[in-house]
Amino acid sequence: MNTMTDNTTLDTAIARSTVGDLRHRRHTLNPNRTWLDRCGIAAQTGLEWAVARVSPLGDPHIYDTRQFPWAAGVEAEWQCIRKELDAVMTFRDQMPSFQDILKEVGAIQSDNNWKTFFLAGIGMDCAENRQRCPETVRLLGKIPGLTTAFFSILSPGKHIPAHRGAWNGILRFHLGLMVPEPRERVRIRIGNDFYSWREGEALIFDDTFNHEVWNDTSGYRVVLFVDFARPLYQPFHWLNRRLLNVGALAPFLREAGEKQKRWQDAFWKKKTA
Repeated sequence: MNTMTDNTTLDTAIARSTVGDLRHRRHTLNPNRTWLDRCGIAAQTGLEWAVARVSPLGDPHIYDTRQFPWAAGVEAEWQCIRKELDAVMTFRDQMPSFQDILKEVGAIQSDNNWKTFFLAGIGMDCAENRQRCPETVRLLGKIPGLTTAFFSILSPGKHIPAHRGAWNGILRFHLGLMVPEPRERVRIRIGNDFYSWREGEALIFDDTFNHEVWNDTSGYRVVLFVDFARPLYQPFHWLNRRLLNVGALAPFLREAGEKQKRWQDAFWKKKTA
């Protein structure tokens, strides 16, 4: 298992960026912000600073997967997930693009080269999709505090520009499932560090740090993409979980859930007709 932490050799990194310090949480999209937007970002920055202070694992941008005992169990059965993915990939072209489900993703993608197959999401009904991937769903049950899970499918030549995630009260887990060669051309930059996925190996990182993705190959790159609640000292862990649950009431997440269910129901109805 290859991991990257602040205090160890980055043996899975291709290189380290030398273009300034990119290990930050600054909001770099949508520079034309209103006064209210700036106030909201300032409040979020304060809250994220507090979350980092009450995290028992510190505040790295990339975590050692050994700090999460369940990760090895998911890795050990990755081929069960890959088998179900192979069946799902037969209808890749009919899958929704990420921004078709979550319109906010439109800030970083406008084409159809980042496809999603949702298995879990806050406020989402993914029952029909889950029926097709029972082993994957079983393994997802091993992940404490899971909030989101889907197959993330990048087309050949796809580039996702630099951005940051929504909230550092969650962490992100990627499990490499389909990694085309040459592997070093399928990579993610997190802060100033580059990582290339390996099939069957996990990466855990904080997506609120500036990150960017490339698939500079002729094949499809697929990872099992999971968000889960960041471990915090109590009572802050409990408070964070409650906050994430309340998030299901947010209008943009309700809209995403409705879009996902419409696609799912229409697609599987057509398939079984």
